[in-house]
Amino acid sequence: METALSHLIAAEPAFAPLIARIGRPQLRPERGRSPYEALLRAITHQQLHARAAEAIFARFCALYPTPFPMPDAVRATPSEALRATGLSAGKIAAIRDLAARAEDGTVPSRRAAARLSDAALIERLVTIRGIGRWTVEMLLIFTLGRPDVLPVDDFGVREGWRLLLGLAEQPKPKVLAARGEAFAPYRSTAAWYLWRAADEGKKIKPTA
Repeated sequence: METALSHLIAAEPAFAPLIARIGRPQLRPERGRSPYEALLRAITHQQLHARAAEAIFARFCALYPTPFPMPDAVRATPSEALRATGLSAGKIAAIRDLAARAEDGTVPSRRAAARLSDAALIERLVTIRGIGRWTVEMLLIFTLGRPDVLPVDDFGVREGWRLLLGLAEQPKPKVLAARGEAFAPYRSTAAWYLWRAADEGKKIKPTA
């Protein structure tokens, strides 16, 4: 980890005071979670506040006797039962597609995912209904523990960069992607600190 921090500071000295304030990164991937489980959670949580999403997800899981809803069981569940949990029609369609793609192997197991590159996983998984690049990048960082992912379309990452460098506007994704190449192979750590910078910015009250 010390190597990663030294690399980030060398690539962008503005990281130094932020790292000094925040301390060591707390990136703890959910290593017991499969890609299918992570994506199913992501779909149910889209565009909802955390508390509401968790309530819907709990009702959804309660439909099944297993610890986590398996793809074949999800596909066999009547739409009426799924709607009763609070899932929208769009999310039901996405969940059904995810289950089908888990069964046909498009969604890999953790072991199979370990043999695929970040780019290969993104290319495969964005073909699933309701799954975009950002969702897959969150999977890469927080489930699979990939160390070199910079989600440049993420508002918090771009806002963190703006605040880190004192810019008037957020950088365009392509601009940040090009600048972020200097942070490789530790771009996930850079993203984590940029999120923390954005969090700090939320606490600062604007002056009148």
